[in-house]
Amino acid sequence: MRWAAVTAVAPVAWGTNYFVTRGFLPPDHALYGAAIRALPAGLVLLALCRKLPRGAWWWRSAVLGLLNVSVFFALVYIASQLLPTSVASTVMATSPLTMMLIAWPLVSERPRGAHLAGAATGLAGVCLMLLAGTETVNVAGVLASAAAMVMSSFGYILAKRWSPDVDVLAATTWQLVAGGLFLLPVAAAVEGPPPALPMPTLLAFAYVALVATALAFVAWFAGLRHLPAGTVGLIGLLNPATGVLLGTAIAGEALTVQQLCGLALVLTGVVLGRPARARQRGSNQAPAHPVPDGRAAPKPAPCEH
Repeated sequence: MRWAAVTAVAPVAWGTNYFVTRGFLPPDHALYGAAIRALPAGLVLLALCRKLPRGAWWWRSAVLGLLNVSVFFALVYIASQLLPTSVASTVMATSPLTMMLIAWPLVSERPRGAHLAGAATGLAGVCLMLLAGTETVNVAGVLASAAAMVMSSFGYILAKRWSPDVDVLAATTWQLVAGGLFLLPVAAAVEGPPPALPMPTLLAFAYVALVATALAFVAWFAGLRHLPAGTVGLIGLLNPATGVLLGTAIAGEALTVQQLCGLALVLTGVVLGRPARARQRGSNQAPAHPVPDGRAAPKPAPCEH
């Protein structure tokens, strides 16, 4: 349960990120917004880990930076401008199933029945929480949101496959720095001069970079290192749940019965995806049987994981 709790930091932080971005960051600077989010976060982590990539990790960092940071951040920003939060969050809620399907061939993690049931339950819960049937659906926004979901899911599983020999902090650092460096020249070419950053905007960017990016991505990749991809994907369903609860706490919105039922389904989906070892630990801890000569029975060999 410890690693599940650590992983949950990421979707909760991402759930607050939409509110901060929509309310405090410049609306017409998607590329600069993504760059200012990624690069400072990566540089802060680089100051902490003090490691540079070696060998294959130079090009791996570039690939993961493009998938998980540069293109992903830009597509999410575009989707948030073209779609209601409810529709964008519902599209992204299909990521647990996508991660499971990608993890099967790439890291040999075959989806368990509980994971599939959790994905279906969680998606139904997100739809109940967020879809009221009145939203106007923009096709370009849906395509941007779906592309962001598929791209990040593939990037997360690639990071899981490539990262066992590198500590989580370093691998996360390199992705964020690479992604930010890719974004800066593109932003300058497409969007021109950077936007003005008054103090409220600077504080909002500081939160987005340090909490919703640096801390959140380290927690997310730590979860991918220690948990099955299906479990991590289901924990990600806490993202839209956080958004609904945040609207209740800050905007004073009342939770409807439909939203409460949806929230219960999301939490049920997350619970269904928890690691099998955590559920079976009690049944597997049988008392040791004495050997005939009275000596203590040998301890079982630890499981490899």
